[in-house]
Amino acid sequence: MNKAKPSNTPIRKLPDWLKTSLPKGDNYFHLKTLVEKHGLNTVCESASCPNVGSCWAARTLTLMILGETCTRSCQFCDVPTGSMKPPRVEEPLEVAEMLSKLNLEYVVITSVDRDDLPDGGADIWATTIRNIKEKNPYVKVEALVPDFKGEDLLVNKICQAQPDVIAHNIETVESLQSIVRPQCRYSWSLKVLKNISKNNIITKSNLMLGLGEKKKEVVETMRHLAEINCKILSIGQYLRPSRKHLEVVEYIHPETFAEYKTIGLSLGINHIEAGPLVRSSYRADLQAQSLLNALH
Repeated sequence: MNKAKPSNTPIRKLPDWLKTSLPKGDNYFHLKTLVEKHGLNTVCESASCPNVGSCWAARTLTLMILGETCTRSCQFCDVPTGSMKPPRVEEPLEVAEMLSKLNLEYVVITSVDRDDLPDGGADIWATTIRNIKEKNPYVKVEALVPDFKGEDLLVNKICQAQPDVIAHNIETVESLQSIVRPQCRYSWSLKVLKNISKNNIITKSNLMLGLGEKKKEVVETMRHLAEINCKILSIGQYLRPSRKHLEVVEYIHPETFAEYKTIGLSLGINHIEAGPLVRSSYRADLQAQSLLNALH
């Protein structure tokens, strides 16, 4: 099978199972108004997520901290790479206070990679989680974190802030890492996830398909995740954001996603959300619900 590569060729026509309707509904427009009013930076919009309508209609969203530009240039991602601004020390409290006005039950916090900072942004991360928990005691917090180059001390800072779920996306199979996310390492991602799991926090990851991976590689990746006690896995279709990004090699049929879900569950992963439009944060509250209920 061919591997994905950047090119200026036109974006391929989507199969019927990947077509979505325009965002609508009172909840969607109400939340959109609040997000704009309070100046929140959501990855739902900045990363051009196809599920923004359904998630916002269900009053779940994903906030992005530590700026709007990234130090890395992953070839699938629509978040821009650019000059980095110093972190804003006021941001953790501002985010917590803004969230308290949205009346949410579950929030996902993510960030750009900050390789320009000695701690990769870990201090801001931990402070943000603590402030959210303090200002919003009934909100469940999922932290979707970078790899921090696999540094245990930095990952431990996030764990010590006690979010309810910590996610880190492995994104693709090992053979495609250098093409899909050239500044990352498969080994770093596994190390981060293993460390989170050792801290007895619900651990989650994500895989994109359609980049040229082989079935046996997908199964191998799921086995690696199961071995480090990853509890939740989301599996979705890679969609090319623009002509500057990697081409889609294959549109995976929904039946294949269902097959991968069955295999992953048999390997020991507790919950798998698999489908063409599934993303890491897609209805994250529902993905984590049964595991969170088991803790209480």
